[in-house]
Amino acid sequence: MIGKHKQQGVALITVMLIVALAAIIAAQMTTRLQMQMQRSVNISTNQQAYWYAMGAEEFTKRVLITAFKDDKDVTHLGQIWAQEETTYPVEYGEISGQITDLQSCFNLNALASDKSGSNNASDNNSDDNRKDSGSGANNNGNSDGTNDGKKAVNTKNILKELIVSLNVDGIGEFEAESMTDALTDWLDADGFITGTSGAEDDDYASREFPYLAANNYLASVSELRVIEHFTPQVITALKPYVCVLENTNLHKININTLSAEQPELLQALLSSSIDDAQQILSARGEEGFESLEDFYNLPELNKIKLSEEQKKQFVVDSDYFKLRAKTSFNNSYFTLNSVMQVTDDQQINIISRTIGQN
Repeated sequence: MIGKHKQQGVALITVMLIVALAAIIAAQMTTRLQMQMQRSVNISTNQQAYWYAMGAEEFTKRVLITAFKDDKDVTHLGQIWAQEETTYPVEYGEISGQITDLQSCFNLNALASDKSGSNNASDNNSDDNRKDSGSGANNNGNSDGTNDGKKAVNTKNILKELIVSLNVDGIGEFEAESMTDALTDWLDADGFITGTSGAEDDDYASREFPYLAANNYLASVSELRVIEHFTPQVITALKPYVCVLENTNLHKININTLSAEQPELLQALLSSSIDDAQQILSARGEEGFESLEDFYNLPELNKIKLSEEQKKQFVVDSDYFKLRAKTSFNNSYFTLNSVMQVTDDQQINIISRTIGQN
């Protein structure tokens, strides 16, 4: 009898182990199934948020085409594209977007040399521009695309003056010049150090985590973080004033879309005082200047005595715009940054798209 009871006890334990094992397997299968279902839902909602962002991009194209249908030669802050961030409710979410003019900021790639060796693109070919410039400079400041041998505006000095004007603690003219030299070396194709504080491959290869200089155009303002001498404080201060036009060193600033709240950029462009820059921006009407002559004839500008090289960096129309779209759908979020170019025939080309915070 005792042996029989022992066998029953062993059988019972075996059955309990089997049941426990089956329960564990069933629980794991259920958990995996729930994860797979949630993953499918997440993919679906993320995809819908993405398509909402793409819809915002298409809507932006229509807004730009509408804005320039009647104003082909002038871009200003009174047009329908120049609004604060706008939010539209959609089913189970919302779409927010804001369009900014990428020619109302300083293009960091302007420090790159063009094919002719000039250190800026003020006299580059006007293929990048929406309007036909014809022969010589027209009312929006574009040249005929030829290098006439005249001295171009020094974009390095503009960036240096801008950095100094931001009054970042511990940053003076020497530190600002070191940064512009390092950025010039990052952009140029040669291995020679610019000035006394530039940086080339040897400087970056000797770091704890080595890398090489890009020797190419910047793709994002955030790239400044890996360039010698640039500090987080300077980068943060610079971001509202600078931008990146990919694969071009175009340096054309639209005087009509410069922010009146950021006169430091105009101060650097004109090599003037901050008060003069503020007065000029205050004298600008709601719809800006119809031509560069109107701008040059400002009484506030006459005392500055701009050189011909400085004049060439200004335009009254823009070709490059950036859309920052943020969408949500059923607790899924998506951020899209699209750079667009308005062409001569009023078409909109997408130059680049980046996903996430930029």
